[in-house]
Amino acid sequence: MGYFVAVESGVKLYVEDLNPESSKTIVFLHGWPLSHKQFEYQFDFLPFMGYRCIGIDWRGFGESDKPKDGYDFEQLADDIRKVVDALQLDNFTLVGHSTGGAIAIRYMSRHGFGVSKLVLVDAAAPVGFTEETAADFLTQTLNDRPKMMREVTENFFFQYITGPFSDWFFQMGLQAAGWSTAAIIITLRDETLYADLPKIHVPALIVHGVHDKVIPFAQAHELNQLIKNSQLVPFHYSGHGPFWEEREKFNELLRQFIG
Repeated sequence: MGYFVAVESGVKLYVEDLNPESSKTIVFLHGWPLSHKQFEYQFDFLPFMGYRCIGIDWRGFGESDKPKDGYDFEQLADDIRKVVDALQLDNFTLVGHSTGGAIAIRYMSRHGFGVSKLVLVDAAAPVGFTEETAADFLTQTLNDRPKMMREVTENFFFQYITGPFSDWFFQMGLQAAGWSTAAIIITLRDETLYADLPKIHVPALIVHGVHDKVIPFAQAHELNQLIKNSQLVPFHYSGHGPFWEEREKFNELLRQFIG
Protein backbone atom coordinates (compact mmCIF):
# COMPACT_ATOMS: atom_id res chain seq x y z
CA MET A 1 0.00 0.00 0.00
CA GLY A 2 1.09 3.55 -0.59
CA TYR A 3 0.61 6.65 1.56
CA PHE A 4 2.16 10.03 2.34
CA VAL A 5 4.08 11.11 5.46
CA ALA A 6 4.52 14.82 6.30
CA VAL A 7 8.17 15.65 7.06
CA GLU A 8 7.68 19.41 7.40
CA SER A 9 4.96 21.95 6.71
CA GLY A 10 3.96 21.58 3.07
CA VAL A 11 6.28 18.66 2.33
CA LYS A 12 4.99 15.08 2.22
CA LEU A 13 6.98 12.03 1.17
CA TYR A 14 5.47 9.09 -0.67
CA VAL A 15 5.96 5.72 1.05
CA GLU A 16 5.34 2.31 -0.51
CA ASP A 17 4.76 -0.24 2.27
CA LEU A 18 4.35 -3.90 1.38
CA ASN A 19 3.62 -6.65 3.91
CA PRO A 20 3.37 -4.23 6.90
CA GLU A 21 2.35 -7.03 9.28
CA SER A 22 5.84 -8.57 9.12
CA SER A 23 8.37 -7.74 11.86
CA LYS A 24 11.33 -8.19 9.46
CA THR A 25 11.52 -4.72 7.93
CA ILE A 26 13.69 -3.42 5.09
CA VAL A 27 13.70 0.29 4.21
CA PHE A 28 14.91 1.12 0.69
CA LEU A 29 16.41 4.48 -0.34
CA HIS A 30 16.59 4.91 -4.12
CA GLY A 31 19.30 6.54 -6.21
CA TRP A 32 19.41 9.84 -8.12
CA PRO A 33 17.27 10.78 -10.06
CA LEU A 34 14.99 7.77 -9.56
CA SER A 35 12.28 6.65 -7.12
CA HIS A 36 11.31 3.66 -4.96
CA LYS A 37 10.15 2.00 -8.22
CA GLN A 38 13.75 1.08 -9.05
CA PHE A 39 13.38 -1.68 -6.42
CA GLU A 40 10.45 -3.33 -8.22
CA TYR A 41 12.35 -6.63 -8.49
CA GLN A 42 12.94 -6.68 -4.74
CA PHE A 43 9.30 -5.85 -3.97
CA ASP A 44 8.22 -8.66 -6.33
CA PHE A 45 10.13 -11.20 -4.24
CA LEU A 46 11.04 -10.25 -0.67
CA PRO A 47 7.53 -9.63 0.78
CA PHE A 48 6.63 -13.18 -0.26
CA MET A 49 9.66 -14.43 1.71
CA GLY A 50 8.27 -12.78 4.84
CA TYR A 51 9.84 -9.32 4.72
CA ARG A 52 8.16 -5.95 5.10
CA CYS A 53 9.48 -3.76 2.27
CA ILE A 54 9.26 0.02 2.59
CA GLY A 55 10.30 2.27 -0.29
CA ILE A 56 10.60 6.02 0.37
CA ASP A 57 10.70 8.61 -2.42
CA TRP A 58 12.91 11.42 -1.18
CA ARG A 59 11.68 15.00 -1.46
CA GLY A 60 11.83 16.21 -5.05
CA PHE A 61 11.64 12.72 -6.55
CA GLY A 62 9.09 10.10 -7.53
CA GLU A 63 5.67 10.77 -6.09
CA SER A 64 6.86 12.92 -3.16
CA ASP A 65 6.36 16.68 -2.91
CA LYS A 66 8.95 18.78 -4.71
CA PRO A 67 9.86 21.90 -2.67
CA LYS A 68 12.48 24.31 -3.97
CA ASP A 69 15.03 23.51 -1.25
CA GLY A 70 16.16 20.93 1.32
CA TYR A 71 18.42 18.84 -0.91
CA ASP A 72 21.52 18.50 1.28
CA PHE A 73 22.32 15.16 2.93
CA GLU A 74 21.44 16.49 6.38
CA GLN A 75 17.87 17.46 5.43
CA LEU A 76 17.35 14.31 3.38
CA ALA A 77 18.50 12.17 6.35
CA ASP A 78 16.23 14.16 8.68
CA ASP A 79 13.31 13.46 6.31
CA ILE A 80 14.00 9.73 6.62
CA ARG A 81 14.03 10.06 10.42
CA LYS A 82 10.58 11.69 10.27
CA VAL A 83 9.25 8.72 8.28
CA VAL A 84 10.89 6.24 10.70
CA ASP A 85 9.25 8.02 13.64
CA ALA A 86 5.85 8.28 11.95
CA LEU A 87 5.85 4.55 11.14
CA GLN A 88 7.36 3.69 14.56
CA LEU A 89 10.02 1.56 12.89
CA ASP A 90 12.64 -0.25 14.93
CA ASN A 91 15.17 -3.02 14.32
CA PHE A 92 15.08 -2.57 10.55
CA THR A 93 17.60 -3.00 7.73
CA LEU A 94 18.41 0.19 5.82
CA VAL A 95 19.29 -0.28 2.14
CA GLY A 96 20.64 2.69 0.19
CA HIS A 97 21.57 2.72 -3.49
CA SER A 98 23.96 5.30 -4.98
CA THR A 99 22.92 8.72 -3.58
CA GLY A 100 20.48 6.80 -1.38
CA GLY A 101 23.58 5.11 0.06
CA ALA A 102 25.03 8.52 0.89
CA ILE A 103 21.76 9.52 2.57
CA ALA A 104 21.79 6.22 4.51
CA ILE A 105 25.34 6.94 5.72
CA ARG A 106 24.34 10.43 6.86
CA TYR A 107 21.27 8.95 8.57
CA MET A 108 23.54 6.53 10.47
CA SER A 109 25.94 9.23 11.66
CA ARG A 110 23.25 11.80 12.45
CA HIS A 111 20.50 9.56 13.85
CA GLY A 112 21.19 5.83 13.55
CA PHE A 113 17.85 5.29 15.24
CA GLY A 114 16.17 1.95 14.65
CA VAL A 115 18.71 0.53 12.19
CA SER A 116 20.07 -2.92 13.02
CA LYS A 117 21.87 -3.55 9.69
CA LEU A 118 23.03 -1.38 6.80
CA VAL A 119 23.29 -2.28 3.11
CA LEU A 120 25.14 0.08 0.75
CA VAL A 121 24.59 -0.62 -2.95
CA ASP A 122 27.00 1.14 -5.34
CA ALA A 123 26.93 3.99 -2.82
CA ALA A 124 27.91 7.52 -3.89
CA ALA A 125 30.34 7.69 -0.99
CA PRO A 126 32.65 8.76 0.54
CA VAL A 127 32.57 11.16 -2.45
CA GLY A 128 29.97 11.68 -5.17
CA PHE A 129 30.62 13.54 -8.43
CA THR A 130 33.84 15.21 -9.55
CA GLU A 131 33.68 18.90 -10.52
CA GLU A 132 33.84 17.92 -14.19
CA THR A 133 31.06 15.30 -14.02
CA ALA A 134 28.86 17.61 -11.95
CA ALA A 135 29.34 20.51 -14.39
CA ASP A 136 28.37 18.27 -17.31
CA PHE A 137 25.28 16.88 -15.54
CA LEU A 138 24.21 20.36 -14.39
CA THR A 139 24.46 21.87 -17.87
CA GLN A 140 22.44 19.02 -19.35
CA THR A 141 19.85 19.01 -16.54
CA LEU A 142 19.19 22.73 -16.89
CA ASN A 143 19.07 22.68 -20.71
CA ASP A 144 17.97 19.23 -21.92
CA ARG A 145 17.02 17.02 -18.99
CA PRO A 146 15.53 14.22 -21.14
CA LYS A 147 18.87 13.90 -23.00
CA MET A 148 20.71 13.78 -19.65
CA MET A 149 18.38 11.06 -18.39
CA ARG A 150 18.83 9.06 -21.59
CA GLU A 151 22.61 9.14 -21.08
CA VAL A 152 22.22 8.15 -17.41
CA THR A 153 20.14 5.16 -18.54
CA GLU A 154 22.73 4.14 -21.16
CA ASN A 155 25.64 4.27 -18.67
CA PHE A 156 23.78 2.72 -15.74
CA PHE A 157 23.79 -0.97 -16.65
CA PHE A 158 26.47 -3.44 -17.70
CA GLN A 159 23.88 -6.05 -18.72
CA TYR A 160 21.83 -5.65 -21.88
CA ILE A 161 18.52 -3.82 -21.33
CA THR A 162 15.55 -3.94 -23.71
CA GLY A 163 14.02 -0.85 -25.30
CA PRO A 164 10.87 -1.05 -23.17
CA PHE A 165 12.97 -1.40 -19.98
CA SER A 166 15.07 1.60 -21.02
CA ASP A 167 11.88 3.64 -21.60
CA TRP A 168 10.49 2.66 -18.18
CA PHE A 169 13.75 3.61 -16.44
CA PHE A 170 13.97 6.88 -18.40
CA GLN A 171 10.45 7.92 -17.39
CA MET A 172 11.19 7.12 -13.75
CA GLY A 173 14.02 9.66 -13.80
CA LEU A 174 11.80 12.30 -15.40
CA GLN A 175 9.29 12.00 -12.53
CA ALA A 176 11.70 14.14 -10.51
CA ALA A 177 11.63 17.93 -10.73
CA GLY A 178 14.36 19.66 -12.71
CA TRP A 179 15.36 21.82 -9.73
CA SER A 180 15.66 18.86 -7.35
CA THR A 181 17.62 16.88 -9.95
CA ALA A 182 20.06 19.81 -10.25
CA ALA A 183 20.25 20.40 -6.48
CA ILE A 184 21.35 16.81 -5.81
CA ILE A 185 24.13 17.13 -8.41
CA ILE A 186 25.48 20.10 -6.43
CA THR A 187 25.21 18.15 -3.16
CA LEU A 188 27.09 15.20 -4.70
CA ARG A 189 29.80 17.62 -5.87
CA ASP A 190 30.17 19.57 -2.63
CA GLU A 191 29.59 17.11 0.23
CA THR A 192 31.79 14.24 1.41
CA LEU A 193 31.07 11.53 3.97
CA TYR A 194 34.48 10.67 5.44
CA ALA A 195 33.57 12.02 8.89
CA ASP A 196 30.34 9.97 8.95
CA LEU A 197 31.89 6.54 8.35
CA PRO A 198 33.50 5.94 11.79
CA LYS A 199 30.08 6.57 13.38
CA ILE A 200 28.53 3.49 11.79
CA HIS A 201 28.31 0.79 14.45
CA VAL A 202 25.98 -1.81 12.91
CA PRO A 203 26.93 -4.68 10.59
CA ALA A 204 27.25 -3.30 7.05
CA LEU A 205 27.05 -5.08 3.72
CA ILE A 206 28.68 -3.28 0.77
CA VAL A 207 27.47 -4.39 -2.67
CA HIS A 208 29.05 -2.91 -5.79
CA GLY A 209 29.02 -3.71 -9.49
CA VAL A 210 32.56 -4.29 -10.77
CA HIS A 211 31.68 -2.56 -14.07
CA ASP A 212 30.08 0.52 -12.48
CA LYS A 213 30.64 3.57 -14.73
CA VAL A 214 28.83 5.96 -12.35
CA ILE A 215 30.57 5.29 -9.01
CA PRO A 216 33.94 3.53 -9.44
CA PHE A 217 34.34 0.13 -7.78
CA ALA A 218 37.42 1.48 -5.95
CA GLN A 219 35.08 3.49 -3.72
CA ALA A 220 33.54 0.26 -2.42
CA HIS A 221 36.99 -0.81 -1.22
CA GLU A 222 37.42 2.53 0.51
CA LEU A 223 34.06 2.16 2.29
CA ASN A 224 35.00 -1.38 3.30
CA GLN A 225 38.22 -0.10 4.89
CA LEU A 226 36.57 2.84 6.67
CA ILE A 227 33.41 1.16 8.00
CA LYS A 228 34.23 -1.30 10.73
CA ASN A 229 32.26 -4.55 10.77
CA SER A 230 31.60 -4.29 7.02
CA GLN A 231 31.88 -6.87 4.25
CA LEU A 232 32.25 -6.18 0.55
CA VAL A 233 30.59 -8.39 -2.05
CA PRO A 234 31.57 -7.58 -5.66
CA PHE A 235 28.95 -8.19 -8.34
CA HIS A 236 30.98 -9.31 -11.36
CA TYR A 237 28.22 -9.01 -13.98
CA SER A 238 26.79 -5.64 -12.90
CA GLY A 239 27.32 -1.96 -13.54
CA HIS A 240 25.52 0.57 -11.32
CA GLY A 241 22.38 -1.56 -10.95
CA PRO A 242 23.05 -4.95 -9.32
CA PHE A 243 19.57 -4.84 -7.76
CA TRP A 244 18.31 -5.52 -11.29
CA GLU A 245 21.31 -6.86 -13.23
CA GLU A 246 21.93 -9.74 -10.80
CA ARG A 247 18.60 -9.55 -8.98
CA GLU A 248 18.41 -13.20 -7.89
CA LYS A 249 21.89 -13.06 -6.34
CA PHE A 250 21.12 -9.64 -4.84
CA ASN A 251 17.85 -10.75 -3.27
CA GLU A 252 19.34 -13.95 -1.89
CA LEU A 253 22.31 -12.01 -0.44
CA LEU A 254 19.92 -9.59 1.27
CA ARG A 255 18.02 -12.54 2.75
CA GLN A 256 21.21 -14.15 4.05
CA PHE A 257 22.52 -10.90 5.51
CA ILE A 258 19.28 -9.96 7.22
CA GLY A 259 18.43 -13.47 8.36
